[in-house]
Amino acid sequence: MIKYKLSCKKCRNIFDSWFASSLEYEKLKKKKLLNCINCNSFEVDKTLMAPKLINKKSKIKQENELKKLKEISKTIKDYQKFIKNNFDYVGENFAYEARSIHYKTKKKEKGIYGTASNKEIKELREEGIETEMIPWIEDNKN
Repeated sequence: MIKYKLSCKKCRNIFDSWFASSLEYEKLKKKKLLNCINCNSFEVDKTLMAPKLINKKSKIKQENELKKLKEISKTIKDYQKFIKNNFDYVGENFAYEARSIHYKTKKKEKGIYGTASNKEIKELREEGIETEMIPWIEDNKN
């Protein structure tokens, strides 16, 4: 498959179209089967095009972005490991447990972590209960 940018001589509209090959484009052009999507004119030609090249600079930029992504992922996983080792997991009961600790109906030696909806987090903050949200990366290793 090849994509060409086509231009209408009549209305000067520029649009993209896909073809099976450059030979297929030529066949359709010769049979006058190519028309403008805007004015329906058959005066349509390919425009000057340049292929997208991957040069050394773009490859280095891509590698740097991948490296940054891996660093961010590692940092998040390090935070997760610290949290798992130093806090108690309360699962879906996070909002309830946070309120219990805040209003001193339960005493906890360690902090807690778990899951809460955005609404629950907002309500906790309105009550003066400090919470933090962090991105969580699920470990998909078997």
